[in-house]
Order: sequence, then C-alpha cells, then structure tokens
Amino acid sequence: MIHTLGIRHHGPGSARNVKEFLETTRPDIVLVEGPPEADAILQWSNNTELQPPVAILLYQVDNLHHSVFYPFAAFSPEWQAIQYAYEHNVPVRFMDMPMTHVFALRNIEREKPEEPSFRADPVSWLARADGYSDTDKWWEKMFEQRTSNEQVFEAVSEAIHAVRELAPPDKDPNEPLREAWMRKIIRQAQKEMYTEIAVICGAWHVPALTTMPSQKEDNDLLKGLPKVKVECTWIPWTYERLSFYSGYGAGIESPGWYDHLWEFPQDDGTRWMAKVAQLFRSKDMDTSVAHIIEAVRLAQSLAALREQPRAGLEELNEATLSVLCNGESVLMQLIHDQLIVGNKIGSVPFDIPKPPLQSDIERLQKKLRLPATADWKDYVLDLRKENDLERSIFLHRLQLLQLPWAEKTDISGKGTFKEQWRLQWDPAFIIEIIDKGVYGNTVETAANAYVKHLATDAASLQVLCELLENALPAELPQAVETLIRQVSNQSAATGDVIQLMEVIPPLVTISRYGNVRKTDAALVSGIITGMITRICISLPGACTGIADEAAQKLLQLFLQMNNAVNILQEPDITTQWQQTLHVIAAANNTSPVIAGYSTRLLADYKLFTSEQLIQAFYSAMSAAVSPGIAAAWLEGFLKGSGTLLLIDPDLWRVVNNWVHQLQEDVFIQVLPLLRRTFASFTAAERRKLGEKVKQGDSGTQTSQTAYAIAEERGAKGVPVIMQLLGYNNNI
Repeated sequence: MIHTLGIRHHGPGSARNVKEFLETTRPDIVLVEGPPEADAILQWSNNTELQPPVAILLYQVDNLHHSVFYPFAAFSPEWQAIQYAYEHNVPVRFMDMPMTHVFALRNIEREKPEEPSFRADPVSWLARADGYSDTDKWWEKMFEQRTSNEQVFEAVSEAIHAVRELAPPDKDPNEPLREAWMRKIIRQAQKEMYTEIAVICGAWHVPALTTMPSQKEDNDLLKGLPKVKVECTWIPWTYERLSFYSGYGAGIESPGWYDHLWEFPQDDGTRWMAKVAQLFRSKDMDTSVAHIIEAVRLAQSLAALREQPRAGLEELNEATLSVLCNGESVLMQLIHDQLIVGNKIGSVPFDIPKPPLQSDIERLQKKLRLPATADWKDYVLDLRKENDLERSIFLHRLQLLQLPWAEKTDISGKGTFKEQWRLQWDPAFIIEIIDKGVYGNTVETAANAYVKHLATDAASLQVLCELLENALPAELPQAVETLIRQVSNQSAATGDVIQLMEVIPPLVTISRYGNVRKTDAALVSGIITGMITRICISLPGACTGIADEAAQKLLQLFLQMNNAVNILQEPDITTQWQQTLHVIAAANNTSPVIAGYSTRLLADYKLFTSEQLIQAFYSAMSAAVSPGIAAAWLEGFLKGSGTLLLIDPDLWRVVNNWVHQLQEDVFIQVLPLLRRTFASFTAAERRKLGEKVKQGDSGTQTSQTAYAIAEERGAKGVPVIMQLLGYNNNI
C-alpha cells in the first residue's frame, strides 16, 4: 500500500504528524522528496555529529552557477522521516528528479512564461478560502497549534485535489517531469516487493502521486533527458538562511519560533517569554518575573478572545510589545532577529566527503579557534602574538580568494600591530570555496595561484598595487614576487603621472609598515624610488592648463604624495620633491590652486623665510592678478588649515587688505571660492578668524596687550603656587 503524506516544508506540525504516522504505520520503505544523487550521502544523517540545521549541496562540476541547496531543520518533516528510517533500520531514498537532468535542462534555452506559475504557494489559496490573508497564521492555526491531528493527511490530500482541479495548467515545464520521476521511483519500490510504502512530499504533488497515469506515458516523458556531472555533500545551514529574508524559496518567516514549537509543543507561552526575558537581560535591560507573568496572561487572554486554543506567535508578540517593550517597537526587532528567526547554525562531521580546499579551511578554523558562527563575532588581533598573527594571515588569504567571511574594520589607536575583524559565516560561501578550489587544495596554494591569475589580468597599475598591498600581509611570497615584477613593468611603461601618484601611497605604506608583520618591505623600495623620480620630472607639466575639477583631484593627490614622502624620510627623495614644488610654485602657467598649495608645502618645509613668504603672498594676491585666480591660489595655500592666518599677522594683513579692495560685483564672483576655502577649516579656526575680523586692524595690538596683562598677573601668583608645592626658597 502506498501512503502519500502531503506536507509543508519546515513545519513542526507536519514533522510531528509524519513522525506519528510512520511510528503507527511502520512502512517497509520511506521515499522522501529530494535529489536521488544524495542517496550516497544519506547514511551521514545517522551520524551524531550531523546536527541540523544542515543542507545538502548539489552543484554542476563544470558550472558552479548551477547549484542548489536542500536545507533541513530538526522540525523539517523530511528530516524526521529520514531519522525514523535509520532508527528503525528501514530503507530510505530520495525520489525527486535527479539534478543531473535539472541542471542540464537549465542549459537549454526555454521561453519564459508570461505569467507566474500558479504552483507558487497553493497553501495561500487554502488560507484565503478560510478567510485568512496571512498564510502562515492560517497554517499555524490549522496545523502547528492543533492538538488532534487524526486524518490530517487525508484532509490535505482532499484540499489539494480540489485546488489542482480548479487551477490553470502549470507553466513550469519541469513540474510534469519531476512528478513523472517520483512515480517512477514509487513503481520501482513496488517492483522490489515493498508492500507498505511511505511517500513524504510537498502537498502540491499528492494528487499526481495518488492518481498515476500509465507507466508508458511517464517513460515517454522522461525519455532522452540530457545529463551533466553533479557532485553533492552536506554543509552546515543557518536559521537566517532558512527564513524568507535570505532568498531561499521554501523559506519560513520564523524558524526560531518553529524550533521552539518543536522542542516545547505544550508551551503555553511561559517558556517563550522566559527566552525573551533572558535576551533582554543579556542586553542589560531590566525585566522582572512580574513582567513575564503579566505578558503570558495577556497573550493567553488575546488567544481566548480570538478563539485560539493557545497563544501563538502573534499574541506573544503583542503581549511582549505592550508589557516588556512599553510600546517601543524598536525592541521587537531584537526579538525578531535573535529569537523569531534565530542565529542557530548546524554542524557536519569533519571527515564527511568534501572538496580539499573546504577541508583545509575547516582545519585552519579549528586550529586557530575561529569557529563559523551565524551571527557577527568580533576579533581584535595582536600581531605580536603568534596565534593572532597566524589568524591574520589566514583571514587575509581568504580575502584575497574573495571569500567574504571576514571583514576588516578600523581600530582605534596608533599602533600598527593590531587588527580588528568581524566574522559571520554564510553557507553560500561553500560555492565560492568550491569555485576557488581549482586554484589549489590548500588556502596558501589557492591564494598564491589566484593572486597570480589576477596579476596577469590586471588592467591598471592601481589594481596591481592594491593586490600587492593585500598580498604582503597574507605572506604569499610567490604571488608577491609576481606582483612586484608586474608593478615594475607597468610603471616603467606608463606615462600617466596621475596613475603613478595614485599608487605611491599604498606602496609607501608597504615599505614603511611592512616589517611590523615580519615581511620584507625592502622589496618595493626600489620601485618607489624610480616612480617618485619619474613623478618629479613629469609633474610640473601635468599642473599646467588643467580645468578646475581636474585641479581639485590633483590637489588631493598632492596631499597624499606629500604625506608619502614624509613617511619615507629619505633625504634624496625629499630633496627631489621639494625641488619639484619650487618649480611648480614659480611657474606662471601652473594651475593657481596647485601653485598656492605648493607654496604652502614649501613654507611647511621651512624653505621660505618670513619675508619670502610675504613676497609670494603679495605677488599672488596683488591687484594686477585676476580675483578668481587670486582666490584659487589662496584656497590652495590655506588647504586644510587656517592656523597660518591666525599666527602670522603679516599674512593676515595681506589677505584682509585684498578682500577690502575687492569691488562688490567681484567679491560676489569669488565668494563661492572663499566659502569653499574657509569651509575646510575647523569650527574653532573659523570662530577665531571671525573674532579677528570683528576686531579690525587693532586686533593684534589688543591681543598682545591682553597677553602682557595676563603674564603680569600670572607672575604674581607664582610664589604662592611654589609655596603650596613645598618650595620655600625665594623666587
């Protein structure tokens, strides 16, 4: 006899019904909707180290874009059917159409249907027929909260039969093939003389499996299906990926809640509210026992008013919002993320068959004590410690392999021996790991080979330098050697001074701070010296005849370039750079904003005396110079700091007089430039400059007098202070 059990995927009610039915019926064989290729790894489901949530991953070997996950939670009906079969020594098989055919069919171009398939969610039609707009609420009432589930599968079969009779033909061309294959597996079980056959499948397929066409019709339908090579394995899964929000098609809104229903089917809300209280207390939020009692009572009262047998998630959420959250809905997001969805992650045995690269990653995760977790976990690494240094190397290598498990974040402090990382595991990373497995069987070999591949295909010098900057902390000597050679070749071939200036800062960072990680930073020193020499030769010409937008971009590169030269602290390089600044500042056709900034840098290097600086100011800000050009020169000179105007009265007088002599219409024209200049100053600098303007020409004298008075008054208090400190000698 064939027992067809129509279920909804990942429902604790369905899982409980399936388990009770199997224990009562005791079938000879169990057939479960799923990929037959996974029959070879089904025996691992009996391993105690395989703990749900887990998933079967199937992928096309030569096209990893074709991959699919079959997730299982403890409350999944399919998982309970598999567990029953192994506990009672009953054969169990998957019965869906093999993915070897599904992936091959995807390779064939087909016309997309103009309308979505009706098959999307048949349960929603049943819910609407019962007056519910929310499918999950209807399902919870009818199945998850039902205390008596006798003849539930007969009721599901009858309902789906009625829905399919009224539904238009399914436009998915694979659905008839899938159901034909399911019938093929059922017939095969009958031929093997199994008399009691339990079939666990999605409720939509029940009518197609109870009323079968002839075997010949199915064979004709399945004849000549194309094939591709497919591999499969078990992988850990998470409740977040099981939810609708992860994009998984058969997902559920509340896996954490369903897990609770599976573990505590008779809970009246007390255990759930205790979990909420525990969560709030872990976040330092006061939650008393009285709060919990009142919330449970309110939830039960709401359930009674709605004629529900017990409080469901909706009632518990409303009670939580009113009693524990004081009406603040923002706290409900915390409950949703941590409890309703949950951050549970499953586990699989270490020795389960898997790609070599994945095995090496898991080995290093275990060795370095970096477990894969479903929620964010922060690590602050001290690179002076051996284990933390190995962790950093491992995480940098994964980043180079473009496996986004770890995200490097900024850390406070000036030390270069610390790194901060945020880690969150996503089961979908397995596909990327399999993809990168073609480059090597270990993380080190794969990262070396992959970086070499990227270096060969790099289209710009900037990409190469970024790769080099990331490869050095990953300690990949072979890849670094290739990158340095590529950087050297491309830098020698390029004539674009802008591109050379863009890559100098990361190279200088490598040269200056690389030794913190015990890397040979001298590898790039020769390249830096040659590139800076070429920049100094070509830069004056690049600063002439350029538009304002290009000048602003170049101004930022000047800032970065100057910082890089200061970090290097190489006398020859510093001299070259200063000579270049002299040429740019003195040239007549240089962009005024660049000329002003070059003058400012020379002043910072103390290469101008006070008289020379005043002369340069008078020359740039004289009445003979166009106001727009003068304003641009001033913007460059004051780039990033207005302190010079505060401490040097002569410079202030030049700027103040220049502004005073501007005609009203000219002042309006240059006002946007002046605003842009002063907007870059700090609030304190702008305030003090405003006070200086209010004081007028007497501001300097008043300030000096104030200082003199303060100094005289302060001197009178020195003997008293010295006496208080215990010094009795005369002062």
